[in-house]
Parts: sequence; C-alpha cells; structure tokens
Amino acid sequence: MKAPGSPDGLWLALRFLTRLPTPEPRAMDEQAVAASLAWYPAAGLAIGLPVAALYALVAPAGGELLAAALAVAALVAITGALHLDGLSDTADAWVGGGGDRERMLAILQDMAIGPVGTAVLVAVLLVKVAAGAQAGATGLFLAVVLARLVPAGLLLTTPYLRAGGLGEALASAPRQATLGGLAAAALVLLVLDPLAAVAGLAAAFLVAGLLRSFLLRRLGGTTGDTVGAGVELVEAAALVAMALVA
Repeated sequence: MKAPGSPDGLWLALRFLTRLPTPEPRAMDEQAVAASLAWYPAAGLAIGLPVAALYALVAPAGGELLAAALAVAALVAITGALHLDGLSDTADAWVGGGGDRERMLAILQDMAIGPVGTAVLVAVLLVKVAAGAQAGATGLFLAVVLARLVPAGLLLTTPYLRAGGLGEALASAPRQATLGGLAAAALVLLVLDPLAAVAGLAAAFLVAGLLRSFLLRRLGGTTGDTVGAGVELVEAAALVAMALVA
C-alpha cells in the first residue's frame, strides 16, 4: 500500500473530484483509492484557487454578482458537476421515496433527474451565486475547501450502503491520516480568515450533522450520491454563513 503521504493520493483525489489534468498515479488499486481520501481537502485547495482567482479578476470591472456567477460556473466546470448529480438524485429520493428505504435506494440509482431534483439544483446554484457575491473571493475559496471535508466526515462516521466501487473503498480509508488531512485544512482556513472560517465551519458542521442524522433515520447509512449532496449543501450553507458575517 502506498503511504498516505504519497502524492499518488493527491492525483487520485484530483482525478475523481475534478476534470483537471493530473499525472498518472503509480497505483490505482483499492488501497490506494482508500488512502486518497486524506487528500480530498488538498484537492479542495486546488479547486478553490482558480474559482477565487476568477472572482477576484472579474469583480472590479464586472461587479460582484457577475463575478460570483462566473466563479460558480467555473466550479461546475472544474468538478464536472459531479456532486450536483448526487444532490439532484438525493432530492428526488427524499421526496419520491416517501420514506420507504428500498424505494429511496432505487431512486438514488436511477440516472433520470425529476422535477424535485431540478428545482433543488437551481435553488442551490442561485444561493451560491447570491451568497458568493457577498462572501467574495476568500469566502468562495473557503466554502469550496470546507465542502471537500464532507466526504471524509460522512464516510468515516456513517455506514456505506453500496457494495463495491469507489465509495466502499473510500469508506475503508486510514482514519489517522484522513483526520490529519481534515485538521490541516481547517487550520489553513482559520489562519486565512478566522471569522469567515469559524462561520463556515459552524454551518458545515450543522448541515453535515443534519444530513447524517436524516440518512441514518431514512436509509441506515450513506451512498455516493448522498455524499455528493452533502458536498453541495455544505458549500452553499458555508457561503451563506460567510456572507452574513462579511
């Protein structure tokens, strides 16, 4: 197994979370994939930097709203809308499943997007743009990184329900290295902007905790789609919290 500190973990994290060009990892087996979870916060830094830079470049001439809209669009492009898909599926399952566990799991596996999923997607993107315009470049950067802490938080504390695949491998990530990655990312954010980081962290803990509680009650665990929903919801919530204290 590659050591958690190996750069292979970072390349694997970037290959999954983004559409950015990355070096070919030397190892892509289940153990290497599991070790990559510790690098998700670092991948968040790589995602957040160009998003924040675009906002900072556009805002002086085009205004905060246009800058935020372009920054959010860039975020969607960089991530390939990966987590937005999970958000829409989770929203459809939440409403369409009617509280029935098996029906909810079936909807989560369905590739189609229903009206509820579409409405939630639009609402979350609108909230990100509006809050991002107030939170600014630093707020957008912090929110992107904070949201990439969610997969580790959910996968390390919540049973994973799908056998096989990437999610199951990530759920077996080395706990010590992964927690170290989370702590390091939180420290970087606190040093960068203490007030905004505290507000964002509080919102992230609240939303992620509520989502986890819902998942345990309704499903008994999490799936890849619900982890993706957590990323999107925490990103939006953190932006709102930071906009309110900006």
